[in-house]
Amino acid sequence: MRTMLRRLACLTALALSGHVLAGTALAQVDPPITLDTHVDIPFTYMHESRFDVGKATPLLVDLGKMERGGLNAAFFVIWVPQHKLDAAGYAKAVQQAEEKYDAIDDMLMTYPNRIRLATTPAQALANRKAGLLSAMIGVENAYSLGHDLHRLDAAYDRGARYVGLVHVGNNDLCTSSLPDTEHGERAMNSPGDHGMSDFGRAVVKRANALGIMVDISHASDRCVRDALAVSTAPIIASHSGARAVLDHPRNLPDDLLRAIAAKGGVIQAVAYKEFLKKDSGREASEKKLQAQVARAAGDAKYDSDKHDYLPAMARGMAEIEKTFPLPTVDDYVKQIRHMVDVAGIDHVGIASDFDGGGGITGWTDASQTRNVTAALRRAGFSDGDIAKIWGGNLLRVWGEVERDAGR
Repeated sequence: MRTMLRRLACLTALALSGHVLAGTALAQVDPPITLDTHVDIPFTYMHESRFDVGKATPLLVDLGKMERGGLNAAFFVIWVPQHKLDAAGYAKAVQQAEEKYDAIDDMLMTYPNRIRLATTPAQALANRKAGLLSAMIGVENAYSLGHDLHRLDAAYDRGARYVGLVHVGNNDLCTSSLPDTEHGERAMNSPGDHGMSDFGRAVVKRANALGIMVDISHASDRCVRDALAVSTAPIIASHSGARAVLDHPRNLPDDLLRAIAAKGGVIQAVAYKEFLKKDSGREASEKKLQAQVARAAGDAKYDSDKHDYLPAMARGMAEIEKTFPLPTVDDYVKQIRHMVDVAGIDHVGIASDFDGGGGITGWTDASQTRNVTAALRRAGFSDGDIAKIWGGNLLRVWGEVERDAGR
């Protein structure tokens, strides 16, 4: 059945490509669909005029940048920061998640002739065929469920189609690849790394029943193994890299790349600087700049939503870039090549992490999306391979998760 779904996805994509692009210059350039599985949004998305994505914005992803760059579809992310595992923390997380769901709704209601919600792979393909952008929704940090399993059903009703189990710091579902060791959480792969909790297992099982993809990006190695054991459907890593290429806790070791592929899943390679290139000088310079910009704005602490889009931050980052350049789109494709060699061409995809720290030389925002396709071609990937990497593989897995839920 999975082989049939792979073939169907490929045939659908090729047919769609011919329908939409035949007779245009882009027929030689664009894959059938370009799908980014991880785009962050600020808490004031669509509520502040500067974040009205139907207009030119300082965001790395807005509708104009998507249209110009050929980025057809994106999962917009419901991210909340990690707070305490108590009633107040859960309540705050639930409220913060609702703000972001509402903001995505505002975008869809304001610009229905440019972007539509896609809650199935078929809808994403139909939007592409109609010349519309697709917005999908993913949850990053299931802490926003407020330790209430029923909230996963509510997330599904609001359009969420993947659920990321954890973020930075352990939560009530499982341990993180980056636990809060400063406040007593045990390091990943240490004796105190317990992996997935009973509540985490319940969330995975309910996600399987609903047809929500289980996302293990940010999870500890042990939690990933637990998710593979508990899930009856393929799982995804919505934005992860390869630890064999760069030894970072957020990147996945080769054995887990193979295990995710063996279960039929997909790993979305992330274009995030720190997972592609170790540069301690840049890291220190960025932290210093963040503190300076926060102080100049009258704040005691750096806040990415508030400070990242200020002119002072842009000027400072430009200066840092001169001394400590970002990894390039070709560096990114080298990591994709490794992941394909390990997991297979049917099990790797693409994620930017734009507006959440993503952005590399050559793919600094959504308007440069075609540069990724060009880099994949330079690296020897065929058009068929590129179609799989840019969306076909993720759509296949999504379809299989839907199918398994239907059973």
